[in-house]
Amino acid sequence: MRYLTSKQKDLGDSFIVRRILPQIEARSVGPFVFLDHMGPVPIHAGTELVVRPHPHIGLATVTYLYDGVITHRDSIGMVEDIRPFEVNWMTAGSGIVHSERSKLDPEYSILEGIQTWVALPKEFEETSPEFFHYSQDQLPVLSGGGWELRLIAGSFMGEVSPVKVYSPLFYADLEVEAGAEVELPVPPDQEGGIYVARGKADAEGRIVSIGDMAIYPKGGSVKFRAEEASRIVLLGGTPLSTPRHMYWNFVSSSLERIEQAKLDWREDRFAHVPGEKERIPLPE
Repeated sequence: MRYLTSKQKDLGDSFIVRRILPQIEARSVGPFVFLDHMGPVPIHAGTELVVRPHPHIGLATVTYLYDGVITHRDSIGMVEDIRPFEVNWMTAGSGIVHSERSKLDPEYSILEGIQTWVALPKEFEETSPEFFHYSQDQLPVLSGGGWELRLIAGSFMGEVSPVKVYSPLFYADLEVEAGAEVELPVPPDQEGGIYVARGKADAEGRIVSIGDMAIYPKGGSVKFRAEEASRIVLLGGTPLSTPRHMYWNFVSSSLERIEQAKLDWREDRFAHVPGEKERIPLPE
């Protein structure tokens, strides 16, 4: 077992997230190489989250909200609001640019959610960029003794999410009652982990609280006891067959490809997000 504690990261304009992946102790869980927990933050103006246009290559981003509304815009012309229990899957592949902004909505007073990055298999790293939105009623739901699982992406326990994926993985939103004992089988060639977004759990003898992750050995079951009513991110899959390099928003099996992406962004060669002039500069 490996245990991680998230670190705080400022996305700009004092919007703070908890970042759990990547860390030195764990660069990935299955094909997941990045996990940010956004919020919870109060929404007063609808502009609490403003992420200006920025590029990605070699990965897919997955956005899933617990509360609030975010508007996504990208360089292939997609504009989509995402609300709680819905999924935005964006395949960057050979390159895409997008922006994300929170939006005022009378139904929600806070913004909270999870964004993950999935490294694409080497043979799909340069695939054409795509964007897909899935509604709440499209996602399979499983339940057991004191828990309910909404399958965001991939395959798990005989259910398959409609979200387009490129490698064997599972990604789920798990709501657990206080005191519930949870044991979820993981395929023998896959690894799995849990991230605690709300509540507290005992994962194989260690308490994991909000901002903590437990990573289980490959081929075993994900087992834990909810110490209180909890919201858990369950994720994993087949580990990456080749190492991945990460720089800023770029993920690739090739350092040369990342250098090319850096140059392309500096020299404004990426496609633009329609209607947006500002962009985030390359980090120095």
